[in-house]
Amino acid sequence: MIGILYVITKCVSVFLGILQLLMMFRAIISWLPIDEDSNLANFLYAMTEPVIYPVRLLLDRFEATSELPIDISFIVAFILLSVIQMLLPVIA
Repeated sequence: MIGILYVITKCVSVFLGILQLLMMFRAIISWLPIDEDSNLANFLYAMTEPVIYPVRLLLDRFEATSELPIDISFIVAFILLSVIQMLLPVIA
Protein backbone atom coordinates (compact mmCIF):
# COMPACT_ATOMS: atom_id res chain seq x y z
CA MET A 1 0.00 0.00 0.00
CA ILE A 2 2.88 2.37 0.80
CA GLY A 3 4.39 1.70 -2.63
CA ILE A 4 1.16 2.64 -4.42
CA LEU A 5 0.89 5.84 -2.39
CA TYR A 6 4.50 6.66 -3.24
CA VAL A 7 3.91 6.17 -6.98
CA ILE A 8 0.74 8.28 -6.92
CA THR A 9 2.49 11.02 -4.94
CA LYS A 10 5.42 11.07 -7.37
CA CYS A 11 3.12 11.15 -10.41
CA VAL A 12 1.13 14.06 -8.98
CA SER A 13 4.36 15.86 -8.08
CA VAL A 14 5.72 15.44 -11.62
CA PHE A 15 2.41 16.63 -13.07
CA LEU A 16 2.46 19.74 -10.87
CA GLY A 17 6.08 20.41 -11.84
CA ILE A 18 5.24 20.19 -15.53
CA LEU A 19 2.24 22.48 -14.98
CA GLN A 20 4.45 25.03 -13.23
CA LEU A 21 6.93 24.84 -16.09
CA LEU A 22 4.15 25.44 -18.60
CA MET A 23 3.00 28.41 -16.54
CA MET A 24 6.52 29.86 -16.64
CA PHE A 25 6.61 29.42 -20.43
CA ARG A 26 3.25 31.16 -20.64
CA ALA A 27 4.60 34.09 -18.62
CA ILE A 28 7.69 34.34 -20.83
CA ILE A 29 5.61 34.16 -24.01
CA SER A 30 3.39 36.97 -22.75
CA TRP A 31 6.43 39.25 -22.63
CA LEU A 32 7.59 38.42 -26.16
CA PRO A 33 6.14 39.76 -29.39
CA ILE A 34 4.66 36.41 -30.40
CA ASP A 35 1.32 36.10 -32.16
CA GLU A 36 -1.31 35.11 -29.59
CA ASP A 37 -2.95 32.85 -32.17
CA SER A 38 0.16 30.70 -32.58
CA ASN A 39 -0.04 27.00 -31.81
CA LEU A 40 2.42 27.33 -28.92
CA ALA A 41 0.49 30.15 -27.27
CA ASN A 42 -2.81 28.30 -27.73
CA PHE A 43 -1.31 25.14 -26.22
CA LEU A 44 0.09 26.98 -23.20
CA TYR A 45 -3.18 28.80 -22.58
CA ALA A 46 -5.18 25.58 -22.93
CA MET A 47 -2.96 23.75 -20.44
CA THR A 48 -2.69 26.49 -17.82
CA GLU A 49 -5.98 28.39 -17.96
CA PRO A 50 -7.96 25.64 -16.14
CA VAL A 51 -5.70 26.26 -13.13
CA ILE A 52 -5.56 30.06 -13.32
CA TYR A 53 -9.21 30.78 -14.15
CA PRO A 54 -10.75 29.49 -10.87
CA VAL A 55 -8.20 31.51 -8.90
CA ARG A 56 -9.06 34.58 -11.00
CA LEU A 57 -12.78 34.09 -10.27
CA LEU A 58 -12.08 33.76 -6.56
CA LEU A 59 -9.87 36.84 -6.44
CA ASP A 60 -12.40 38.91 -8.39
CA ARG A 61 -14.82 38.53 -5.50
CA PHE A 62 -12.54 40.61 -3.30
CA GLU A 63 -12.61 44.34 -3.89
CA ALA A 64 -8.94 44.83 -3.00
CA THR A 65 -7.70 42.40 -5.64
CA SER A 66 -10.24 43.23 -8.32
CA GLU A 67 -9.06 46.84 -8.39
CA LEU A 68 -5.39 46.02 -8.90
CA PRO A 69 -3.89 47.09 -12.23
CA ILE A 70 -2.28 43.67 -12.70
CA ASP A 71 -3.72 40.18 -12.71
CA ILE A 72 -2.27 38.45 -9.65
CA SER A 73 -4.23 35.25 -10.20
CA PHE A 74 -1.27 33.80 -12.11
CA ILE A 75 1.07 34.37 -9.17
CA VAL A 76 -1.43 33.05 -6.64
CA ALA A 77 -2.08 29.92 -8.73
CA PHE A 78 1.66 29.31 -9.09
CA ILE A 79 2.17 29.66 -5.32
CA LEU A 80 -0.76 27.32 -4.63
CA LEU A 81 0.73 24.68 -6.93
CA SER A 82 4.08 25.07 -5.15
CA VAL A 83 2.48 24.65 -1.73
CA ILE A 84 0.57 21.56 -2.85
CA GLN A 85 3.76 20.12 -4.31
CA MET A 86 5.62 20.74 -1.03
CA LEU A 87 2.83 19.13 1.02
CA LEU A 88 2.68 15.95 -1.06
CA PRO A 89 5.52 14.12 0.73
CA VAL A 90 3.89 14.95 4.07
CA ILE A 91 0.61 13.38 2.97
CA ALA A 92 2.28 10.16 1.79
